[in-house]
Amino acid sequence: MRWEKMREPITVAVPLAKRMRDVMVTEKRLPGGDEVREFLRELGLEELYAGKGIALFRSGDVVALLFPRESLVVDVIPASGEVSDALEIIAYHDRKLNSLILEILPANDLEYEGNIGLEPVIVNLETGELESNPVLGDFEEEKDGIYLVVDRETLERWKENGNIETCPLCGGELAWRGKKAVCLDCGYGVKVKD
Repeated sequence: MRWEKMREPITVAVPLAKRMRDVMVTEKRLPGGDEVREFLRELGLEELYAGKGIALFRSGDVVALLFPRESLVVDVIPASGEVSDALEIIAYHDRKLNSLILEILPANDLEYEGNIGLEPVIVNLETGELESNPVLGDFEEEKDGIYLVVDRETLERWKENGNIETCPLCGGELAWRGKKAVCLDCGYGVKVKD
C-alpha cells in the first residue's frame, strides 16, 4: 500500500533513499535526474517545475527540490517553510573510496529538531556490495500510527550488524511487539513486511 499523505520530510526522504539505493546496488551507478523525478512522482509528489538544473515537487505538506548534477541533491522541506525539519539527500561517487555514497542529512544542522539515526548507503564499486546497513523502506499509515515498512532481508542485515532496539530514524529506543516496534522518542514505528 502506498502512503498518499506525505506529511513530513522523513516520510519522503527514506522511501526516496530506498529507491536510489536499489539503483546504486543493482546497477553500480547513481540514479539519473529523470529516475529520481519518477521516484518522487511514485511517492505521490506532483512535479510543478523542471528546467535549468532544478525540479520542484510538492505534496500537501512537503516540498522537494531536485538538483541533478554529477552528484544528486534533493532537499525535502515542510510546505510551511520551516527549515528545522528539512532534510537533504545527497548521492555522490567518492573517488577516494571508489564507492557510491548516499546520505540523509539535516538541511540545517543548527535548527534541525530531530536526530537522524540513518546510516549512509555505501556501495563498493569494485565488488558491487553494500558495505553499510541502512534501514530503509516505505511508510504505511495504520490506525495506531505510521510505520517504516522493511523487508526480511533488511531486518536480517540490521540484526547482524546493528541494534534492532535502536530506532533507525532518530536513534531513539524501540519497543518491539512481535513484528512491529514503536519508537519511544520520535513516535514512528517499524514493521516487518511478510
